[in-house]
Amino acid sequence: MGYLLLEGGAEFGGAMREPDLCAIELVDGFDAPICIIPTAAARDNNHLRAGKNGVRWFKSLGAADVESVSLINRESANDLEIADMLRAAKLIYMLGGFTDYLGKTLRGSKAWEAILEAYQKGAVIAGSSAGAMVMCEHYYDPAAGKVEQGLGLLQNACVLPHHNTFGQHWAAKLMTLLPDVTLLGIDEYTGMLSEGVEWQVLGGGSVTLYRDSEIECYKTGQTFVLDTRK
Repeated sequence: MGYLLLEGGAEFGGAMREPDLCAIELVDGFDAPICIIPTAAARDNNHLRAGKNGVRWFKSLGAADVESVSLINRESANDLEIADMLRAAKLIYMLGGFTDYLGKTLRGSKAWEAILEAYQKGAVIAGSSAGAMVMCEHYYDPAAGKVEQGLGLLQNACVLPHHNTFGQHWAAKLMTLLPDVTLLGIDEYTGMLSEGVEWQVLGGGSVTLYRDSEIECYKTGQTFVLDTRK
């Protein structure tokens, strides 16, 4: 089984060095193949720029083998060559953007099957903002104002990205819509990295958990237990 890295947003602003380096170190270091998935930015045709930003960022950290995958719609999500590339990756990173577009593009696709296979073989599956949201059993679509079915890598969980800016304002509504679900409020420039059922907070902010009618806040360097694995 691999690792999960969920980040709260503003992923390439320069402050995510710590969590992203930790992810690289977990998967054979700087020569490990890294795939950037820019799907969430494809809805407004921003995927090329976003993908290039991702490649540039990880290369600036010292990674040698980084590629942005041309996964932009359902057709490409079922492309066997793309699936093979993802299956061989050691770190798969889903960028932010339009959450519902990303979730529905990947759900049930050959690409998602390949990502799950890579995860089972030890890869890090990472996502920022929309990329983190779709990894959970549930995600919130603010445009529609409703909860949608996520991809389910984390069961009984829902991410509130950009928690220190606008994400915190979703909490009251989602606690009503998902009363038995753990809400994960992740600040910008912040990641939470799995080590089995234990998670470590990395980066510049905090992770806020809303669970069992309680609110818990964990700062960078702290750990907490959360068993929501599929």
